[in-house]
Amino acid sequence: MLKKQKYPILEFDTERKAIIEPDKFIPRLKGFPKRGILCYLGKTIASLKAAGKLKLIYTVRSICTDYPVYQVKVRGEKVLLVNPYSGAPTTVGIMEELGACGCTKWIGCGAAGVLDKKIAVGHLLLPDTALREEGTSYHYLKPSREVAASPIAVKAIKKTLDRHGVPYLVAKTWTTDGFFRETPAKVALRKKEGCLSVEMEAAAIFAVARFRGYQAGALFYGGDDVSGKDWDSRRFHDRAYIQEKLVWLAVEACLAM
Repeated sequence: MLKKQKYPILEFDTERKAIIEPDKFIPRLKGFPKRGILCYLGKTIASLKAAGKLKLIYTVRSICTDYPVYQVKVRGEKVLLVNPYSGAPTTVGIMEELGACGCTKWIGCGAAGVLDKKIAVGHLLLPDTALREEGTSYHYLKPSREVAASPIAVKAIKKTLDRHGVPYLVAKTWTTDGFFRETPAKVALRKKEGCLSVEMEAAAIFAVARFRGYQAGALFYGGDDVSGKDWDSRRFHDRAYIQEKLVWLAVEACLAM
């Protein structure tokens, strides 16, 4: 029997079967891509779609909105591309549905805030570990401070970046649900723990992958700077070239998994 804890977030249930299991109502689709990119770059997806590089293959439907799922082909290999918007809960819901369809190898890509202003806008960050300060991962793994990315995914991303001579940093990322609550004291604490970036999804992506037996990693570019007393946006949204390059690197790395 599940025991009540002081805080509900700590009440992890070891039972594998939930009341709503995705594979019970979502059919596995023949020929569905086994690899997928969780892309938090809406303008880049729109640009690739306008250029005729994406094919709509599926739609994740919810009462809030529909999430189009696209397919891109590289050397005859298929990789899906979907924008879950911001946040861990929706990201994991989409991973669960598309995982039931047959996609089990994932890379999340987008921008991340930096905790060190020396990290330039656009410099790539490869998280091998995520600090769990969001809520979603606690429904998939027992409480712990961190969760690691899949070693296979980290290795594939490293090899891809090295092949292209792209500089990057391997480091811990801080996953939060509340980007308006990134206080100076909390930033300082996270830096002491070794975090170089902050974002909203990595810990959950890694956790659901471990729970389901998937492979998952992440690749970010350095975006806004939250390391100082005042926030510096560094106009990280206006980096179209960096964003599209990041997507193609993520696709190539995903194909190497």
